[in-house]
Amino acid sequence: MGYSIKTIAQKSGLSQYTLRYYEREGVLPVVARDVNGNRCFDDEDLELISLICCLKDTGMAIADIKQFIALSKEGVSALPDQRRLLQEHKVHIDEKIKFFQSFAQKVDHKIAYFASLESEAKAARP
Repeated sequence: MGYSIKTIAQKSGLSQYTLRYYEREGVLPVVARDVNGNRCFDDEDLELISLICCLKDTGMAIADIKQFIALSKEGVSALPDQRRLLQEHKVHIDEKIKFFQSFAQKVDHKIAYFASLESEAKAARP
């Protein structure tokens, strides 16, 4: 099924400008065109855009995403390199999770503290 750039932008949450930029920079492989020269995305493109968004949203640099996509074009011989890139990125994600969990614990502690103060204040009311 062919999707217009407008539809893909809506489905992915990316702007049309960003999609064009990704294609121009090689982050997104060249997209097929219809007879009028309009980009015509397919389900495979949509899945790839979803992966690109996932990697970007979890902090992978555009240059690394571009490298990952380039490796995917090389076939089976590049699988170990693709896996390595994703493993390194997963370590980065896990570090971020631990970082934010420490803050979440502090916030949880403060929530409990204020809840106990509220309970004490309610109990002290006549």
